[in-house]
Parts: sequence; C-alpha cells; structure tokens
Amino acid sequence: MPDYPAGEHVASWYAATANPAPERPALAGEVECDVCVVGAGFTGISAALHLAERGLSVVVLEGARVGFGASGRNGGQIVNSYSRDMDVIEAKYGAQTARALGDMAFEGNRIIRERVATYAIDCDLRDGNLFAACNRRQLAGLREHKALWERYGYRELELLEGEGVKREVNSDRYVGALVDHGGGHLHPLNLVLGQAAALESLGGRIFEQSAVREVIHGEPVTLRTAGGRVRAERVVMAGNAYLRGVLPEIEGRSMPCGTQIITTEPLGEARARALIPNGLAVEDCNYLLDYYRLTRDNRLLYGGGVNYGGEDPADITAVIRPKMLATFPGLADVKVDHAWSGTFLMTLNRLPQFGVVNGNVYYAQGYSGHGVTCTHLAGKLIAEVIHGQGERFDAFAGIPHLPFPGGRLLRVPLSALGAWYYSTRDRLGL
Repeated sequence: MPDYPAGEHVASWYAATANPAPERPALAGEVECDVCVVGAGFTGISAALHLAERGLSVVVLEGARVGFGASGRNGGQIVNSYSRDMDVIEAKYGAQTARALGDMAFEGNRIIRERVATYAIDCDLRDGNLFAACNRRQLAGLREHKALWERYGYRELELLEGEGVKREVNSDRYVGALVDHGGGHLHPLNLVLGQAAALESLGGRIFEQSAVREVIHGEPVTLRTAGGRVRAERVVMAGNAYLRGVLPEIEGRSMPCGTQIITTEPLGEARARALIPNGLAVEDCNYLLDYYRLTRDNRLLYGGGVNYGGEDPADITAVIRPKMLATFPGLADVKVDHAWSGTFLMTLNRLPQFGVVNGNVYYAQGYSGHGVTCTHLAGKLIAEVIHGQGERFDAFAGIPHLPFPGGRLLRVPLSALGAWYYSTRDRLGL
C-alpha cells in the first residue's frame, strides 16, 4: 500500500459532516488473529463485520483512516446490479454465470439496508434513484434495461417519458428516465464509519495509519507494517485502487481512475426541491456520466467524468461546475463550497475481480463505478468462502479478466481515446 503523508480524509462535504469517530492507533508489535483484512473501506469493513458476526477474530489494517478512499468519497448512490448488465454477462460468459450473478444483483442493496437497521447507523439513507436518458437511443436502452431486470424478478422500476421526467428532475436535458424505487442514496463515509463501530463492538480491531509494506505468504500469512506484524490464518486484500506494490498477482488487470464531485452552498429547501422534487439520486446514461443528488442540508452534490490513471485535475470546480450548469442553468449564481476527487478501480470488462492467492489470501476489487452495493455483497461472499461456502464467491472468481490493451504504458491514452469515441456518440445521439 502507498504511504499517506497526511493520513486524513480529503476536504469533502462528507468529511465536514462525518459523525464523530475515534482515531484508531497504528499497529505496534505483533498481533495474531483468524483473519486480517487489508483496507478499511466498504469491502474490507463489510467482510470484517460478516466474519466477526460468525465468531472469528478479525484485525483490519488501514493505511490512512477508515473510509479514506473511494468508500468515503463517492456519489453515495445505491445503484443495483453491476457496471455490466446481465445480457452482456450472459453473452460473454454464459447463462449459468449470468443466472448466478443475476441472483445476487440486488443483494448488496439489501445488505446495506440490513446493516443500517441492525446497527442503527445514521447515514442519511433515502429511497429512490433515477437513470436519465439524454437521447432517444438511451431511452430505448432504458426500456430494455427495465425488461431485463424484470426477467430477474425485480419489479421496482418505472419508465418516464417526455414531460413526465420533470416530475422527478427539473431539467431540459432528458427525453426519458427510469426510476428505481428500490434504489437510494446515503452518506457513504458515515455508513462505513458506522459499520466500523459495529465491528469493534463485536471485538474486531482496527489499526489506522498502518499501511501494509509486505505480505509474507505461508500458513499463517504474515503482514508487515512500519510498526508491527500481523499473523493470520486467512487474509482479505481489500485495498482496491490503493493497493499498490503489495500483491502484484492482482494488480495487472485493472486501472485506477479518478472522478470529481462538488457540493454547492445550501440552496434552501424550496430551491432544492424545485430541482429534484422527490429527492431521488440521478445519473445520466452517457458513457462518461454525470451523477447528482440533494444532501440532507439541501445542497446539490454533483459529480461526473472519469480521469483515467487517477490523476486529479488542477481545478475540480472548473471541471464539474459547467456540467452542473448544463443540467441546471438556474444555478449560475450559486457558490461551490466543497470540491474533491476520488480514485476507483476499473477493469477491462467492467466486472469486479474476485479470487484467491496461495489458498488463503482472498481479494475482491475493481467494481468499476458500482462499488457502493457490490462491495457489500463482496464482503458477505468473502465471509462465506472463508467458512467453506464458496459457490457464490466462485461465480465471480470464475470470470476471466484480461489486461488493458497497451499495458501500463498505453492503457491510459487508449482508454481515453475509447472514452472520446463513446462520448462523441452520446453527443450525437448515435
């Protein structure tokens, strides 16, 4: 894992409104446990909590703070399924794989809601999200999307067309929309902080500022940090885009990508509700999509774009504010109070990577923009496979993953070229 010079959360609206949380100590000396989890984001904390509930002793090593990475910075949208939908999965990997993944496509959402209810986590959970079509081609795709999800038994979708869209989002950009009444949105940093507290209430231990510098394979596995060592029968690698140089076996078939978010000053309830009357989270259907929602204090949180390679732009507000104004021109007088970026991990096929190294080091990563729900599913599947119930974990682990064309040198410019092509098609409605 890389070093974090400051080791603190970025200056986001989430960090500014986070629930109180303790600063956990760095690892010092030697510790033994049943399972050591590397990374205190959604995947790691979800896995650790499921394992602790099953009675295992769990230690979590985090290079910075709980929720430091994408888990504490993302758009906060509870979007069902995966970054590749079931028809693509079936065409590429067969009906059996599609059925196995389809049966789990809505489970991450249910896990989040169960966690919030069981542990009384205060994270601004609200119901409903919306996929917005910018042209007729995208609207046709939403009709197909609705029919596909209904094939897998999901009945929470409502198709809107024309002026009906303005019932939910007051913008002239869209010709149609698909409302997922079973989706939702929340404060992601408070969600992961709440689950971390739940883990500790069950005896789990979390060490912050404890980046893993070396993994020594064996039985048990030894993990070395700057201040100590952990010996564990099983290890879960959950560093995602921040896992670099520790486990090379899983790093060559994914690429870190950056996305940027701003929040406005408080708009007041009337002005906020005039934008999104029923408070849904929104994302459009473009290849490089925009996503936005209202916060609990009536700000507009607006994100968009992908920066391949994960480098931050010099001026985040200058990148995102024009996107916001293209959607809501009436906000030209509104100030931006927070601007931040985050890094997620993308795979070539846009499906997450699951697997096992040397028989006792498990990993899940590469959610490709659908991390809020899929990470929570991944944590449960990791707990299952460690307890000898590997069928569902293996359904993901069996999906082949290829490296990006051009290798590490050319993957960024080639991906950017592909994004330019698909973005041009979006603009032309092709």
